[in-house]
Amino acid sequence: MRYILLFLIFSLTACSATVDGANSVKIIAHRGDSSYAPEHTLAAYELAKEQGADYIELDLGMTKDGQLIAIHDDTVDRTTNGHGRVNSFSLLEIKKLDAGSWFNEKFPDKAKESYSGMKILTIEEVINKYGSSINYYIEIKKPNEYPGMIDELLRVLKSHKLISYGGTRGKVIIESFNSDSLKYIHNKYPNILLIQLGNFSTKEQLLEIAAYADGVGPSFSKMTKELVEEAHKKGLIVHCWTIDQQDDLKKLLEWDVDGVFTNNVRVAKKVIMGVNNL
Repeated sequence: MRYILLFLIFSLTACSATVDGANSVKIIAHRGDSSYAPEHTLAAYELAKEQGADYIELDLGMTKDGQLIAIHDDTVDRTTNGHGRVNSFSLLEIKKLDAGSWFNEKFPDKAKESYSGMKILTIEEVINKYGSSINYYIEIKKPNEYPGMIDELLRVLKSHKLISYGGTRGKVIIESFNSDSLKYIHNKYPNILLIQLGNFSTKEQLLEIAAYADGVGPSFSKMTKELVEEAHKKGLIVHCWTIDQQDDLKKLLEWDVDGVFTNNVRVAKKVIMGVNNL
């Protein structure tokens, strides 16, 4: 009996290491599974969840009446049938826009009738839909242009019990190019995982980032194996963006990155599972 218990303990430990350890590369669905559905719509998020993404990324925008929405650009022009800056619309006006038909027109081979008329979602709507069943990767974009954005995000996350002062880390990751935003969040909620976006070339930069963030998010075009190694020496994780090609993904896995942003969850899953099964 004693040997059976020891075997079970060993087995559980091994399984835990496989799931949570350094070899578990996180797949971050860039604006949802945006190769197959209009970005930042419910369809894209649903596909990302179904395909087994570890995180679903949401870019933050803010309406003129202070509502947080999921949208990448400063304007609505590219991904809706509207025109103008995001912060010139009220939420009611934003909700009248079609956020899916553009995808059908641009990608007719992937078009679906259900995509036409899809709506821009508020962050609250996304969280109400998924709760704690998914992990959220949220980018704070240009906070200086959207006063109150950070505090409103923290309020929403706290109200849904996705963040706390002493809770489990990793349900939410917040990323930004703006270091002041991350430092502000770190001071208020040191338990939230934070990623500093950008391209970093010196040990001094990485050391400075390690004082307030948990990792770095460089673009693939600026990635090197040396950067990954140096970041790891400083205790930083590395989440690289944005990679869709199998050969590029394989290279990053060989460099021991900790996570990849991808528009194509299927491809990333195939490559990562294939490498892990070798």
